[in-house]
Amino acid sequence: MCPASLTGRKSKERQNKMANIKSAKKRVLIAERNRVRNVAFKTSIKTAVKKVLELAKADDKEALNTAMSRAYQLCDKAVSKGILHKNTAARKKSRLTKAVNKLQAK
Repeated sequence: MCPASLTGRKSKERQNKMANIKSAKKRVLIAERNRVRNVAFKTSIKTAVKKVLELAKADDKEALNTAMSRAYQLCDKAVSKGILHKNTAARKKSRLTKAVNKLQAK
């Protein structure tokens, strides 16, 4: 089986499984709602990082600093909300800074 078919199958299983106890049913629904919210937040971080990398290639320093600050804010907010581990956020910020410095050196 290919990985793509496994992910599709997993999401189907997630939709079909439902607990019997009322509180467990509620937790399943809440967990799914939180998962969707977390995925959206992580996607916004990825988008912010891509924007920073694009601006690093351009000459607009002010826009770059603003975008970089926004990416840092999103990472820090994800840590405070429990979406990312603090070391993961630190690694993302470090790699972003390193990539920006490398692109600006060219």
